[in-house]
Amino acid sequence: MKKVIILLGPTSVGKTEASIRLARLLETEIISADSMQIYRHMDIGTAKPSKEFQQIVRHHMIDIVDPWESYSSGQYIADVKKIMDNLHQKGRVPLVVGGTGLYIRTMTRGLFEGPSADWELRNELLQKEKESQGYLYEYLKSLDPTTASNVMPTDIRRIIRALEVCLKSNKKMSEMHKLLTKPLPYDFIKIGITRQRKELYNMIEQRVDRMIEEGLIAEVKKMLDMINKHFPDSPLIAHPSSLSSMQAIGYKEIAMHLSGEINLEDAVRLIKKRTKVYAKRQFTWFKTEDSIHWIDVTGIRDAAEIVKRIKTVLIPLL
Repeated sequence: MKKVIILLGPTSVGKTEASIRLARLLETEIISADSMQIYRHMDIGTAKPSKEFQQIVRHHMIDIVDPWESYSSGQYIADVKKIMDNLHQKGRVPLVVGGTGLYIRTMTRGLFEGPSADWELRNELLQKEKESQGYLYEYLKSLDPTTASNVMPTDIRRIIRALEVCLKSNKKMSEMHKLLTKPLPYDFIKIGITRQRKELYNMIEQRVDRMIEEGLIAEVKKMLDMINKHFPDSPLIAHPSSLSSMQAIGYKEIAMHLSGEINLEDAVRLIKKRTKVYAKRQFTWFKTEDSIHWIDVTGIRDAAEIVKRIKTVLIPLL
């Protein structure tokens, strides 16, 4: 089968600059596997590759939908397959870069096909949660305890999706996950970048500070203004967590600050904390994936040196 390279790892580990150098070395293009970089207008908080990097190497699956639009994993895979096929026709090996475990698992192991989004149902569920906090999680526990045990009680978006699957298909999401579509028909070479946890957490804190300096607050305000204009007088505005884009760490915390719920110092502290938790969850997710060739880059910040280490592992596999 034709080969596809996946460069994966937790947030802030150093994938972006290394991927640019690797793509140039391989004379190929990059396919983003980041579920938040798909959104337009969300640049700083999602740590998108800079415009300069995107001019050096062509990137796909970045800036393809607006923050108020839905975009499923199934759509992502369908779009990615077309890009991969096109690159293979050009004689290039696609380079997938990102940390969204669901996208990577869907490519390599398949995806369950659930019912499409039902915004009327979602708004009804959101209203019930507004009336009685914690109601939806208890409801999910009664319908699908297995899925509930794998979802945080505060993760309203995923809870609503699981309830939507149960109520529209009369099947549990935990059961539907067993009904997988086929993985994409390629030979995937998975290269993982990792660092010692303490060093990674320091890098996360530095990145968050840079995001604030670069204008994250103004970016979130602009995005919320656009959402409000798109959904005038909608219940969605009272529950921005119902939008997938607002699940991006950094955006919901700054939104809380802008609404007066918390001060900026607490918002920044919360972003750092949640990003570290997310990185830990990424490590946990990747541990369940097989055939990942891990490269420890602890103590290395130079992207050129990181790529040297990647080459020693990757070249024999191509």
